[in-house]
Amino acid sequence: MSKYFLALCLATTCVSFSIAQDSLYKSDLPVAARVNDLSFTQQEYDSMYDGVKDTRREIAKMHAITLANSVPMSMHQSPFLPNLAAATAVKQQPIKWNIPANVSLPANRNELAFYSISQLASLLKNKKITSTEITRFFIDRIRKYGDTLQCIISITESIALQQAAQADAEIKAGKWRGPLHGIPYGLKDLFSVKGTRTTWGAAPYKNQVLEEDAVVYEKLRAAGAVLIAKFTLGALAMGDRWYGGQTKNPWNLARGSSGSSAGSASATVAGLVPFAIGTETWGSIVSPASTCGATALRPTFGRVSRAGAMTLSWSLDKVGPLCRSAEDAAIVFNAIRGGDARDAASYDASFNYTGVADMKKLKIGFAKNYFDKLDTSRTEWQVLDVFRKMGAELIPMNFPDSGVYNFNIMDVVISAECAAAFDDFTRSNLDDEMTNQGKNDWPNQFRSARFIPAVEYINANRHRFLLMQEVNKAMQPFDAIICPGFGSGNQTAITNLTGHPVVVVPTGFNKRFNTPTSITFIGKLLDEATILAVAKAYQQATGWDEMHPEMFK
Repeated sequence: MSKYFLALCLATTCVSFSIAQDSLYKSDLPVAARVNDLSFTQQEYDSMYDGVKDTRREIAKMHAITLANSVPMSMHQSPFLPNLAAATAVKQQPIKWNIPANVSLPANRNELAFYSISQLASLLKNKKITSTEITRFFIDRIRKYGDTLQCIISITESIALQQAAQADAEIKAGKWRGPLHGIPYGLKDLFSVKGTRTTWGAAPYKNQVLEEDAVVYEKLRAAGAVLIAKFTLGALAMGDRWYGGQTKNPWNLARGSSGSSAGSASATVAGLVPFAIGTETWGSIVSPASTCGATALRPTFGRVSRAGAMTLSWSLDKVGPLCRSAEDAAIVFNAIRGGDARDAASYDASFNYTGVADMKKLKIGFAKNYFDKLDTSRTEWQVLDVFRKMGAELIPMNFPDSGVYNFNIMDVVISAECAAAFDDFTRSNLDDEMTNQGKNDWPNQFRSARFIPAVEYINANRHRFLLMQEVNKAMQPFDAIICPGFGSGNQTAITNLTGHPVVVVPTGFNKRFNTPTSITFIGKLLDEATILAVAKAYQQATGWDEMHPEMFK
Protein backbone atom coordinates (compact mmCIF):
# COMPACT_ATOMS: atom_id res chain seq x y z
CA MET A 1 0.00 0.00 0.00
CA SER A 2 2.96 2.38 0.53
CA LYS A 3 3.64 2.42 -3.24
CA TYR A 4 -0.01 3.18 -3.89
CA PHE A 5 -0.01 5.94 -1.31
CA LEU A 6 3.14 7.47 -2.79
CA ALA A 7 1.75 7.59 -6.29
CA LEU A 8 -1.57 8.85 -5.00
CA CYS A 9 -0.07 11.74 -3.02
CA LEU A 10 1.99 12.89 -5.93
CA ALA A 11 -0.68 12.50 -8.57
CA THR A 12 -3.30 14.41 -6.60
CA THR A 13 -0.78 17.10 -5.65
CA CYS A 14 0.22 17.63 -9.27
CA VAL A 15 -3.42 18.19 -10.28
CA SER A 16 -4.76 20.62 -7.65
CA PHE A 17 -4.84 21.56 -3.96
CA SER A 18 -8.63 21.77 -3.97
CA ILE A 19 -10.94 19.05 -2.66
CA ALA A 20 -12.67 18.71 -6.03
CA GLN A 21 -9.98 16.87 -8.04
CA ASP A 22 -9.97 16.08 -11.76
CA SER A 23 -10.09 12.42 -12.69
CA LEU A 24 -7.00 10.35 -12.00
CA TYR A 25 -5.67 8.52 -15.04
CA LYS A 26 -3.27 5.59 -15.24
CA SER A 27 -0.94 7.83 -17.19
CA ASP A 28 -0.57 10.06 -14.09
CA LEU A 29 1.12 7.32 -12.10
CA PRO A 30 4.43 7.04 -14.02
CA VAL A 31 4.81 10.84 -13.81
CA ALA A 32 4.29 10.80 -10.07
CA ALA A 33 6.67 7.89 -9.64
CA ARG A 34 9.48 9.56 -11.58
CA VAL A 35 9.33 12.64 -9.33
CA ASN A 36 10.34 10.41 -6.42
CA ASP A 37 12.94 8.21 -8.08
CA LEU A 38 10.63 5.21 -8.52
CA SER A 39 9.86 3.02 -11.51
CA PHE A 40 7.28 0.24 -12.00
CA THR A 41 6.26 -1.92 -14.91
CA GLN A 42 3.09 -1.15 -16.82
CA GLN A 43 1.55 -4.27 -15.31
CA GLU A 44 2.33 -2.94 -11.83
CA TYR A 45 0.80 0.47 -12.65
CA ASP A 46 -2.32 -1.29 -13.95
CA SER A 47 -2.51 -3.34 -10.77
CA MET A 48 -2.10 -0.44 -8.35
CA TYR A 49 -4.49 1.90 -10.20
CA ASP A 50 -7.68 0.91 -8.36
CA GLY A 51 -5.92 1.00 -4.98
CA VAL A 52 -4.59 4.49 -5.68
CA LYS A 53 -8.06 5.74 -6.61
CA ASP A 54 -9.57 4.21 -3.47
CA THR A 55 -6.93 5.81 -1.23
CA ARG A 56 -7.29 9.17 -2.93
CA ARG A 57 -11.01 9.05 -2.27
CA GLU A 58 -10.33 8.64 1.48
CA ILE A 59 -7.76 11.44 1.46
CA ALA A 60 -10.31 13.71 -0.19
CA LYS A 61 -12.62 12.99 2.75
CA MET A 62 -9.79 13.89 5.13
CA HIS A 63 -9.19 17.15 3.28
CA ALA A 64 -12.81 18.12 3.86
CA ILE A 65 -12.14 18.26 7.61
CA THR A 66 -10.20 21.30 8.80
CA LEU A 67 -7.44 20.75 11.35
CA ALA A 68 -6.39 23.68 13.51
CA ASN A 69 -2.66 24.38 13.86
CA SER A 70 -2.95 23.43 17.55
CA VAL A 71 -3.98 19.80 16.87
CA PRO A 72 -0.91 17.61 17.58
CA MET A 73 0.28 14.36 16.04
CA SER A 74 -0.32 11.13 17.94
CA MET A 75 3.40 10.32 17.51
CA HIS A 76 5.90 12.12 19.74
CA GLN A 77 9.61 12.70 19.31
CA SER A 78 11.93 11.90 22.21
CA PRO A 79 15.61 12.89 22.38
CA PHE A 80 16.35 9.89 24.57
CA LEU A 81 17.70 6.65 23.17
CA PRO A 82 16.38 3.56 25.01
CA ASN A 83 19.35 3.39 27.42
CA LEU A 84 19.14 7.11 28.27
CA ALA A 85 15.51 7.37 29.38
CA ALA A 86 16.41 7.15 33.08
CA ALA A 87 18.19 10.51 32.81
CA THR A 88 14.98 12.32 33.76
CA ALA A 89 14.97 10.67 37.18
CA VAL A 90 17.85 12.73 38.68
CA LYS A 91 16.74 14.47 41.89
CA GLN A 92 16.33 18.24 41.84
CA GLN A 93 18.57 20.09 44.27
CA PRO A 94 17.81 23.58 45.61
CA ILE A 95 19.22 26.40 43.47
CA LYS A 96 20.81 29.31 45.28
CA TRP A 97 20.63 32.39 43.06
CA ASN A 98 23.29 35.02 43.60
CA ILE A 99 21.13 38.09 44.20
CA PRO A 100 23.53 40.90 45.18
CA ALA A 101 22.64 42.71 48.39
CA ASN A 102 23.85 46.24 47.70
CA VAL A 103 22.69 47.24 44.25
CA SER A 104 22.10 50.97 43.90
CA LEU A 105 19.88 52.87 41.54
CA PRO A 106 22.03 54.51 38.84
CA ALA A 107 22.31 58.28 38.71
CA ASN A 108 21.46 57.98 35.03
CA ARG A 109 18.22 55.97 34.96
CA ASN A 110 18.90 54.90 31.37
CA GLU A 111 21.52 52.52 32.75
CA LEU A 112 18.71 50.41 34.19
CA ALA A 113 18.07 49.21 30.64
CA PHE A 114 21.14 46.97 30.82
CA TYR A 115 20.97 45.85 34.44
CA SER A 116 20.96 42.08 34.82
CA ILE A 117 17.96 40.19 36.13
CA SER A 118 19.81 39.67 39.42
CA GLN A 119 20.52 43.39 39.77
CA LEU A 120 16.91 44.33 39.06
CA ALA A 121 15.74 41.59 41.43
CA SER A 122 17.90 43.08 44.17
CA LEU A 123 16.41 46.54 43.64
CA LEU A 124 12.88 45.13 43.74
CA LYS A 125 13.40 42.79 46.68
CA ASN A 126 15.00 45.57 48.73
CA LYS A 127 12.21 48.00 47.75
CA LYS A 128 14.55 50.52 46.11
CA ILE A 129 12.26 50.67 43.11
CA THR A 130 8.82 49.28 42.30
CA SER A 131 7.85 46.90 39.55
CA THR A 132 5.45 49.55 38.27
CA GLU A 133 8.33 52.02 37.91
CA ILE A 134 10.53 49.49 36.11
CA THR A 135 7.65 48.42 33.90
CA ARG A 136 6.86 51.98 32.84
CA PHE A 137 10.58 52.57 32.24
CA PHE A 138 10.84 49.67 29.79
CA ILE A 139 7.51 50.44 28.11
CA ASP A 140 8.81 53.97 27.49
CA ARG A 141 11.95 52.49 25.87
CA ILE A 142 9.81 50.26 23.67
CA ARG A 143 7.80 53.28 22.54
CA LYS A 144 10.99 55.22 21.86
CA TYR A 145 12.94 52.54 19.98
CA GLY A 146 10.42 49.92 18.86
CA ASP A 147 9.78 51.49 15.46
CA THR A 148 13.50 52.02 14.90
CA LEU A 149 14.15 48.31 15.34
CA GLN A 150 10.80 47.19 13.86
CA CYS A 151 10.71 44.63 16.67
CA ILE A 152 7.27 45.21 18.23
CA ILE A 153 3.95 43.60 17.37
CA SER A 154 2.05 44.94 20.38
CA ILE A 155 2.62 46.56 23.76
CA THR A 156 0.63 44.76 26.45
CA GLU A 157 0.46 47.79 28.73
CA SER A 158 -2.78 47.01 30.58
CA ILE A 159 -1.62 43.44 31.33
CA ALA A 160 1.78 44.74 32.37
CA LEU A 161 0.55 47.40 34.78
CA GLN A 162 -1.86 44.96 36.40
CA GLN A 163 0.86 42.35 36.88
CA ALA A 164 3.34 44.97 38.11
CA ALA A 165 0.86 46.29 40.67
CA GLN A 166 0.29 42.74 41.92
CA ALA A 167 4.04 42.20 42.20
CA ASP A 168 4.46 45.44 44.15
CA ALA A 169 1.72 44.47 46.60
CA GLU A 170 3.22 41.02 47.16
CA ILE A 171 6.78 42.29 47.59
CA LYS A 172 5.58 44.97 49.99
CA ALA A 173 3.87 42.24 52.01
CA GLY A 174 7.10 40.20 52.10
CA LYS A 175 5.92 37.59 49.60
CA TRP A 176 8.89 37.51 47.22
CA ARG A 177 8.45 34.80 44.59
CA GLY A 178 12.04 34.74 43.34
CA PRO A 179 14.40 36.54 40.96
CA LEU A 180 11.78 37.14 38.22
CA HIS A 181 9.23 38.71 40.57
CA GLY A 182 8.28 42.08 39.08
CA ILE A 183 10.72 41.80 36.12
CA PRO A 184 9.37 42.90 32.69
CA TYR A 185 9.85 40.70 29.62
CA GLY A 186 8.54 40.06 26.11
CA LEU A 187 7.21 37.07 24.19
CA LYS A 188 7.77 36.10 20.59
CA ASP A 189 4.37 36.67 19.01
CA LEU A 190 3.59 33.05 18.34
CA PHE A 191 2.64 32.48 22.00
CA SER A 192 -1.03 32.90 22.82
CA VAL A 193 -2.07 35.29 25.57
CA LYS A 194 -5.75 35.91 26.23
CA GLY A 195 -6.89 39.34 25.15
CA THR A 196 -3.96 39.94 22.80
CA ARG A 197 -3.39 39.45 19.10
CA THR A 198 -1.20 36.47 18.21
CA THR A 199 -0.14 37.25 14.66
CA TRP A 200 2.59 34.65 13.99
CA GLY A 201 4.27 37.54 12.12
CA ALA A 202 2.18 36.81 9.03
CA ALA A 203 -0.28 39.06 7.19
CA PRO A 204 -3.11 36.47 7.02
CA TYR A 205 -3.08 36.25 10.83
CA LYS A 206 -2.36 39.86 11.83
CA ASN A 207 -5.78 40.22 13.52
CA GLN A 208 -5.86 36.71 15.00
CA VAL A 209 -6.88 36.44 18.67
CA LEU A 210 -6.48 33.05 20.36
CA GLU A 211 -8.29 32.93 23.67
CA GLU A 212 -5.84 30.73 25.55
CA ASP A 213 -2.70 31.30 27.57
CA ALA A 214 0.49 29.56 26.49
CA VAL A 215 2.12 27.41 29.16
CA VAL A 216 5.31 29.49 29.03
CA TYR A 217 3.29 32.62 29.77
CA GLU A 218 1.53 30.85 32.65
CA LYS A 219 4.85 29.75 34.14
CA LEU A 220 6.37 33.21 33.90
CA ARG A 221 3.24 34.73 35.43
CA ALA A 222 3.55 32.24 38.29
CA ALA A 223 7.16 33.39 38.78
CA GLY A 224 5.90 36.98 39.04
CA ALA A 225 7.33 38.22 35.72
CA VAL A 226 5.54 41.07 33.93
CA LEU A 227 4.60 40.76 30.25
CA ILE A 228 5.09 44.13 28.53
CA ALA A 229 5.27 43.27 24.82
CA LYS A 230 4.90 40.71 22.08
CA PHE A 231 7.79 40.78 19.66
CA THR A 232 8.16 40.30 15.93
CA LEU A 233 9.07 37.08 14.23
CA GLY A 234 9.67 36.30 10.60
CA ALA A 235 6.37 35.34 8.97
CA LEU A 236 5.32 31.90 10.28
CA ALA A 237 8.71 31.64 11.99
CA MET A 238 11.02 32.11 9.01
CA GLY A 239 13.73 34.78 8.98
CA ASP A 240 13.34 38.37 10.19
CA ARG A 241 10.81 39.70 7.63
CA TRP A 242 7.28 40.01 8.96
CA TYR A 243 4.15 41.66 7.61
CA GLY A 244 5.27 45.09 8.90
CA GLY A 245 8.84 45.09 7.58
CA GLN A 246 12.21 43.68 8.65
CA THR A 247 13.45 43.59 12.23
CA LYS A 248 16.77 45.42 12.58
CA ASN A 249 20.08 44.57 14.16
CA PRO A 250 20.63 47.00 17.09
CA TRP A 251 24.35 47.20 16.28
CA ASN A 252 23.81 48.08 12.61
CA LEU A 253 20.37 49.23 11.50
CA ALA A 254 21.29 48.61 7.88
CA ARG A 255 21.20 44.90 8.59
CA GLY A 256 18.46 42.55 9.73
CA SER A 257 18.40 40.81 13.09
CA SER A 258 18.11 37.33 11.55
CA GLY A 259 15.31 35.12 12.80
CA SER A 260 12.91 33.86 13.38
CA SER A 261 13.04 35.02 17.03
CA ALA A 262 13.95 38.35 15.51
CA GLY A 263 12.27 40.83 17.82
CA SER A 264 13.10 38.87 20.96
CA ALA A 265 16.84 39.05 20.22
CA SER A 266 16.90 42.63 18.91
CA ALA A 267 14.82 44.07 21.77
CA THR A 268 16.80 42.30 24.49
CA VAL A 269 20.18 43.39 23.14
CA ALA A 270 18.94 46.98 22.76
CA GLY A 271 17.77 47.05 26.39
CA LEU A 272 14.04 47.27 25.65
CA VAL A 273 13.46 44.33 28.00
CA PRO A 274 15.67 42.44 30.45
CA PHE A 275 14.87 39.18 28.63
CA ALA A 276 12.56 37.64 26.06
CA ILE A 277 11.30 34.24 25.01
CA GLY A 278 11.95 32.72 21.59
CA THR A 279 11.47 29.43 19.80
CA GLU A 280 13.68 27.35 17.55
CA THR A 281 13.02 24.72 14.92
CA TRP A 282 16.21 25.11 12.89
CA GLY A 283 18.28 28.07 14.14
CA SER A 284 15.53 30.48 15.17
CA ILE A 285 17.03 31.16 18.61
CA VAL A 286 20.75 30.71 17.95
CA SER A 287 20.84 32.64 14.66
CA PRO A 288 19.35 35.97 15.87
CA ALA A 289 21.25 35.59 19.15
CA SER A 290 24.50 35.22 17.20
CA THR A 291 23.68 38.07 14.83
CA CYS A 292 22.55 40.53 17.52
CA GLY A 293 24.90 39.52 20.34
CA ALA A 294 22.41 38.02 22.77
CA THR A 295 23.11 35.17 25.16
CA ALA A 296 20.65 32.41 24.38
CA LEU A 297 19.80 28.92 25.54
CA ARG A 298 18.17 26.39 23.24
CA PRO A 299 17.26 23.67 25.73
CA THR A 300 17.06 19.92 25.23
CA PHE A 301 14.03 19.01 23.13
CA GLY A 302 10.97 18.64 25.35
CA ARG A 303 12.37 20.57 28.31
CA VAL A 304 9.82 23.39 27.89
CA SER A 305 6.17 22.91 27.00
CA ARG A 306 5.09 24.37 23.66
CA ALA A 307 1.38 24.31 24.44
CA GLY A 308 -0.24 27.54 23.30
CA ALA A 309 2.51 28.25 20.77
CA MET A 310 2.23 28.10 16.99
CA THR A 311 3.28 24.70 15.68
CA LEU A 312 5.81 24.61 12.90
CA SER A 313 7.32 21.15 13.43
CA TRP A 314 6.14 18.77 16.14
CA SER A 315 9.44 16.91 16.39
CA LEU A 316 11.71 19.97 16.24
CA ASP A 317 10.06 23.01 17.89
CA LYS A 318 11.74 24.17 21.13
CA VAL A 319 11.30 27.12 23.50
CA GLY A 320 14.15 29.03 25.11
CA PRO A 321 15.25 32.36 26.63
CA LEU A 322 17.14 35.20 24.93
CA CYS A 323 19.04 37.23 27.51
CA ARG A 324 22.20 39.25 27.99
CA SER A 325 24.11 36.80 30.20
CA ALA A 326 24.29 33.08 30.93
CA GLU A 327 23.21 33.64 34.53
CA ASP A 328 20.07 35.44 33.35
CA ALA A 329 19.36 32.59 30.91
CA ALA A 330 19.63 30.10 33.78
CA ILE A 331 17.15 32.09 35.87
CA VAL A 332 14.60 32.27 33.07
CA PHE A 333 15.03 28.64 32.02
CA ASN A 334 14.44 27.47 35.57
CA ALA A 335 11.09 29.27 35.57
CA ILE A 336 9.80 27.92 32.26
CA ARG A 337 11.07 24.33 32.24
CA GLY A 338 8.95 21.28 33.01
CA GLY A 339 6.39 18.93 31.54
CA ASP A 340 2.79 19.73 30.78
CA ALA A 341 -0.07 17.44 29.78
CA ARG A 342 -0.93 19.70 26.84
CA ASP A 343 2.41 18.93 25.19
CA ALA A 344 2.96 15.18 25.17
CA ALA A 345 6.60 15.61 24.12
CA SER A 346 7.41 17.59 27.29
CA TYR A 347 8.58 16.08 30.57
CA ASP A 348 9.88 16.91 34.04
CA ALA A 349 13.61 16.69 34.68
CA SER A 350 16.03 18.25 37.15
CA PHE A 351 18.07 21.39 36.52
CA ASN A 352 20.83 21.36 39.12
CA TYR A 353 22.48 24.65 38.29
CA THR A 354 25.28 26.00 40.51
CA GLY A 355 26.81 28.56 38.17
CA VAL A 356 30.27 27.17 38.98
CA ALA A 357 32.52 25.59 36.35
CA ASP A 358 35.84 24.15 37.56
CA MET A 359 37.93 24.22 34.40
CA LYS A 360 40.50 21.82 35.83
CA LYS A 361 37.87 19.15 36.41
CA LEU A 362 35.60 19.56 33.41
CA LYS A 363 36.29 17.71 30.19
CA ILE A 364 35.83 20.27 27.45
CA GLY A 365 36.20 19.35 23.82
CA PHE A 366 36.40 21.55 20.76
CA ALA A 367 35.14 20.61 17.32
CA LYS A 368 38.46 20.44 15.49
CA ASN A 369 36.86 19.53 12.17
CA TYR A 370 34.96 22.84 12.25
CA PHE A 371 37.74 24.99 13.70
CA ASP A 372 40.22 23.79 11.07
CA LYS A 373 38.07 25.38 8.37
CA LEU A 374 38.32 28.84 9.99
CA ASP A 375 40.88 31.54 9.42
CA THR A 376 43.10 31.86 12.50
CA SER A 377 42.14 35.54 12.85
CA ARG A 378 38.53 34.61 13.65
CA THR A 379 37.25 35.27 17.19
CA GLU A 380 36.44 31.57 17.66
CA TRP A 381 40.16 30.82 18.02
CA GLN A 382 40.45 33.52 20.67
CA VAL A 383 37.72 31.76 22.66
CA LEU A 384 39.92 28.67 22.89
CA ASP A 385 42.79 30.83 24.18
CA VAL A 386 40.54 32.25 26.91
CA PHE A 387 39.62 28.77 28.11
CA ARG A 388 43.24 27.67 28.19
CA LYS A 389 44.08 30.73 30.28
CA MET A 390 41.28 29.72 32.66
CA GLY A 391 43.03 26.38 33.15
CA ALA A 392 40.97 24.22 30.83
CA GLU A 393 42.61 21.35 28.96
CA LEU A 394 40.81 21.50 25.62
CA ILE A 395 40.46 18.15 23.90
CA PRO A 396 40.23 18.12 20.09
CA MET A 397 37.39 16.02 18.68
CA ASN A 398 35.54 15.66 15.41
CA PHE A 399 31.89 16.55 15.77
CA PRO A 400 29.79 13.98 13.87
CA ASP A 401 29.05 15.55 10.50
CA SER A 402 30.41 14.28 7.18
CA GLY A 403 30.12 10.52 7.05
CA VAL A 404 27.10 10.67 9.36
CA TYR A 405 25.01 13.51 7.98
CA ASN A 406 25.19 12.20 4.43
CA PHE A 407 22.09 13.92 3.13
CA ASN A 408 19.92 16.82 4.33
CA ILE A 409 17.85 14.92 6.88
CA MET A 410 16.61 18.18 8.36
CA ASP A 411 15.18 19.43 5.09
CA VAL A 412 13.04 16.32 4.62
CA VAL A 413 11.77 16.26 8.21
CA ILE A 414 11.07 19.95 8.67
CA SER A 415 9.49 20.37 5.23
CA ALA A 416 7.04 17.51 5.68
CA GLU A 417 6.00 18.55 9.19
CA CYS A 418 5.67 22.26 8.38
CA ALA A 419 3.52 21.53 5.33
CA ALA A 420 1.31 19.29 7.46
CA ALA A 421 1.01 21.95 10.17
CA PHE A 422 -0.18 24.42 7.54
CA ASP A 423 -2.12 22.05 5.30
CA ASP A 424 -5.37 24.03 5.31
CA PHE A 425 -3.39 27.26 4.89
CA THR A 426 -2.14 25.88 1.54
CA ARG A 427 -5.37 24.21 0.40
CA SER A 428 -7.52 27.27 1.07
CA ASN A 429 -5.08 29.53 -0.84
CA LEU A 430 -4.65 31.65 2.29
CA ASP A 431 -0.96 31.43 1.46
CA ASP A 432 -1.59 33.94 -1.34
CA GLU A 433 -1.97 36.64 1.34
CA MET A 434 1.59 36.19 2.64
CA THR A 435 3.77 39.27 2.20
CA ASN A 436 6.77 37.29 0.92
CA GLN A 437 6.15 35.00 -2.05
CA GLY A 438 9.70 34.14 -3.15
CA LYS A 439 11.03 30.76 -4.15
CA ASN A 440 12.43 30.15 -0.65
CA ASP A 441 9.47 31.55 1.32
CA TRP A 442 6.95 29.40 3.14
CA PRO A 443 4.12 29.42 0.56
CA ASN A 444 6.34 27.79 -2.03
CA GLN A 445 8.08 25.61 0.55
CA PHE A 446 4.76 24.23 1.77
CA ARG A 447 3.69 23.46 -1.79
CA SER A 448 6.97 21.76 -2.66
CA ALA A 449 6.80 19.62 0.48
CA ARG A 450 3.62 17.98 -0.81
CA PHE A 451 5.91 15.94 -3.03
CA ILE A 452 7.62 14.23 -0.06
CA PRO A 453 6.14 10.71 0.30
CA ALA A 454 5.24 9.44 3.76
CA VAL A 455 7.70 6.57 3.25
CA GLU A 456 10.62 8.96 2.76
CA TYR A 457 9.64 11.11 5.74
CA ILE A 458 9.67 7.98 7.92
CA ASN A 459 12.97 6.79 6.51
CA ALA A 460 14.53 10.21 7.09
CA ASN A 461 13.57 9.85 10.75
CA ARG A 462 15.17 6.40 10.82
CA HIS A 463 18.39 8.03 9.63
CA ARG A 464 17.79 10.62 12.32
CA PHE A 465 17.83 7.83 14.93
CA LEU A 466 21.25 6.70 13.70
CA LEU A 467 22.41 10.32 13.92
CA MET A 468 21.18 10.50 17.51
CA GLN A 469 23.26 7.43 18.35
CA GLU A 470 26.39 8.93 16.80
CA VAL A 471 26.05 12.31 18.49
CA ASN A 472 25.34 10.79 21.91
CA LYS A 473 28.40 8.58 21.48
CA ALA A 474 30.55 11.58 20.53
CA MET A 475 29.26 13.63 23.49
CA GLN A 476 29.82 10.90 26.06
CA PRO A 477 33.45 11.75 27.04
CA PHE A 478 32.75 15.48 27.40
CA ASP A 479 30.98 17.86 29.76
CA ALA A 480 30.77 20.45 26.97
CA ILE A 481 31.94 20.90 23.41
CA ILE A 482 32.99 24.29 22.01
CA CYS A 483 31.82 24.77 18.47
CA PRO A 484 32.03 27.70 16.04
CA GLY A 485 28.84 29.71 15.85
CA PHE A 486 25.74 29.41 13.74
CA GLY A 487 26.45 28.46 10.13
CA SER A 488 29.54 26.30 10.75
CA GLY A 489 29.08 22.92 9.14
CA ASN A 490 25.83 21.10 9.85
CA GLN A 491 26.06 21.47 13.63
CA THR A 492 22.88 23.52 14.01
CA ALA A 493 20.79 21.11 11.95
CA ILE A 494 22.34 18.07 13.65
CA THR A 495 21.81 19.23 17.24
CA ASN A 496 18.27 20.33 16.47
CA LEU A 497 17.55 16.86 15.07
CA THR A 498 19.14 15.08 18.05
CA GLY A 499 17.65 17.48 20.61
CA HIS A 500 20.91 18.42 22.36
CA PRO A 501 21.06 21.73 24.27
CA VAL A 502 23.26 24.62 23.22
CA VAL A 503 24.20 28.00 24.66
CA VAL A 504 25.26 30.86 22.37
CA VAL A 505 27.25 33.85 23.67
CA PRO A 506 28.85 36.90 21.99
CA THR A 507 32.63 36.82 21.47
CA GLY A 508 33.52 40.08 19.75
CA PHE A 509 32.68 41.88 16.52
CA ASN A 510 32.70 41.34 12.80
CA LYS A 511 34.80 44.29 11.59
CA ARG A 512 33.15 44.37 8.17
CA PHE A 513 29.60 44.92 9.45
CA ASN A 514 30.25 45.95 13.09
CA THR A 515 27.94 43.17 14.22
CA PRO A 516 28.63 40.60 16.94
CA THR A 517 30.36 37.26 16.54
CA SER A 518 29.52 34.26 18.69
CA ILE A 519 30.50 30.84 19.97
CA THR A 520 28.37 27.79 20.75
CA PHE A 521 28.60 25.45 23.73
CA ILE A 522 26.98 22.05 23.17
CA GLY A 523 25.96 19.93 26.15
CA LYS A 524 24.74 16.45 26.91
CA LEU A 525 21.00 15.87 26.90
CA LEU A 526 19.40 17.55 29.95
CA ASP A 527 22.71 19.10 31.03
CA GLU A 528 21.89 22.75 30.46
CA ALA A 529 23.35 23.45 33.91
CA THR A 530 26.92 22.65 32.87
CA ILE A 531 27.00 24.55 29.58
CA LEU A 532 25.39 27.58 31.21
CA ALA A 533 28.07 27.50 33.92
CA VAL A 534 30.78 27.17 31.25
CA ALA A 535 29.28 30.12 29.36
CA LYS A 536 29.11 32.15 32.56
CA ALA A 537 32.81 31.49 33.24
CA TYR A 538 33.69 32.66 29.73
CA GLN A 539 31.65 35.83 30.18
CA GLN A 540 33.28 36.59 33.51
CA ALA A 541 36.69 36.22 31.85
CA THR A 542 35.93 38.40 28.82
CA GLY A 543 33.10 40.84 29.45
CA TRP A 544 31.66 40.72 25.93
CA ASP A 545 28.23 40.40 27.50
CA GLU A 546 28.75 43.87 29.00
CA MET A 547 29.02 45.52 25.58
CA HIS A 548 25.85 47.33 24.49
CA PRO A 549 24.96 49.19 21.27
CA GLU A 550 25.73 52.88 21.62
CA MET A 551 22.57 54.19 19.97
CA PHE A 552 20.39 52.54 22.66
CA LYS A 553 22.34 53.53 25.78
